[in-house]
Amino acid sequence: MSSARASKMLHDTVARCRELGLRRTWALEELLKRLIANSKPQTLADLAEAPELKDRCDKATIFRLLVRLEKHGILRRLGLHDRSAYYTLIEPGEHSDYLICTQCGVIETLDIACPVEALEARISKESGFKKLYHELEFFGVCPKCL
Repeated sequence: MSSARASKMLHDTVARCRELGLRRTWALEELLKRLIANSKPQTLADLAEAPELKDRCDKATIFRLLVRLEKHGILRRLGLHDRSAYYTLIEPGEHSDYLICTQCGVIETLDIACPVEALEARISKESGFKKLYHELEFFGVCPKCL
């Protein structure tokens, strides 16, 4: 991602946070920068060990921020209940689906067109509902675990 796009994304996300009543803090901005810089979903441990956050934020602060951002629809939490949760930034108007291995917990972005979009359009047309959305995670076993 270009630095101009990352900067705009950070600005827009901070603005969304402010609109939702969240305070603009150093920790919030650094956490958002880290999520924007890394396109793959990340765990609390991944984020807490990031050099930008490690020396200035404790794990509990990062966890509370993640929970608050998820509650306000800024982040999406992915994963299985018995494994570490992964977090990814929600971009308005964008949609990502994920493949999650039920054996090792690895998460990959699904790099094909969303298989539900055609169904969503049909439901919208037939029901009259607008602005439908879905969150989709596919569970299976990755090639390494077979």
